[in-house]
Amino acid sequence: MKSVLLKGGRFLFFHSLKATDYQLRAGRPRPYGSLCFLKFPVLSSLFPLKIVIVRTFGDKTTVYARPLARLIEQLQRLPGVGPKTAQRLALHILKRPETEVEALAQALIDAKKQIGLCSVCFHLSSEPVCEICRNSTRDNSTICVVADSRDLIALEKTREYKGKYHVLGGVISPIDGIGPEQLTIHALLRRVSQHSPEEVILAISPSVEGETTTLYLGQLLKPFTKVTRIAFGLPVGGDLEYADEVTLARAMEGRRELD
Repeated sequence: MKSVLLKGGRFLFFHSLKATDYQLRAGRPRPYGSLCFLKFPVLSSLFPLKIVIVRTFGDKTTVYARPLARLIEQLQRLPGVGPKTAQRLALHILKRPETEVEALAQALIDAKKQIGLCSVCFHLSSEPVCEICRNSTRDNSTICVVADSRDLIALEKTREYKGKYHVLGGVISPIDGIGPEQLTIHALLRRVSQHSPEEVILAISPSVEGETTTLYLGQLLKPFTKVTRIAFGLPVGGDLEYADEVTLARAMEGRRELD
């Protein structure tokens, strides 16, 4: 803690790594840049102390105004956004014209309010039934099962698959408290039994949870239809000597006749 004399009174600056690291004596956390008053017994007779919580980046100490501190704190909630990236984004937003900032804020609100799940495949959609499920040119004889919408989007970018999809909404993970009941597995079984597709393709990442989900779905779906899974192996441009044993084993298992 260090004391700095500024115009308007004495400020005490506390260096903290997280917004919740510093607690006032009343037990209430304060975000970066928050201004509050606290009287120490020894100093209370001399002057009230204005406490400003700041953050240290390397050798530089940055004091945030309260609105800016709240913006940085909210940006850090985004995946892959650390403290420095959040600060850079926040400062960039402040430099943009007000119309651009309002457009960004409105786009976030509209996306949150208007985007839901397709009632058929559970992909993200602004309509009750998504565009893929409504498309009559898609192949109804195949259903590709993916863990979430990000996987669906990745497959769609290849422009190779022309069938329908089903989004599980995650993978089975007992450690995280996610079981078959928390996923859309029952809806998938109902869909397969009603429409009798010729093939169900399991396109789930080969993690421990993904393998568990794939094996579970395979046992459930095999009595109704043909069940396949996407191949796993060497990436394009990869070298054999740098591949791990599991990847090489999968590549051998997924080999096919040369065209």
